[in-house]
Amino acid sequence: MDWVPIVFITFKVLVFGSCMFYAIKWHHDQGKKAKEEASRSQAPAERTPGAAD
Repeated sequence: MDWVPIVFITFKVLVFGSCMFYAIKWHHDQGKKAKEEASRSQAPAERTPGAAD
């Protein structure tokens, strides 16, 4: 029965570690997506050829 705490603590560390990794990755991807949206909305609109100035 001495192995039970070792197994449970190891499992807990692995689960929390992977969850933290994916949470950080998700927030990083959301920040990158928001930055791209902001830069896309602030980019000047393309002019159509032959349009009046």
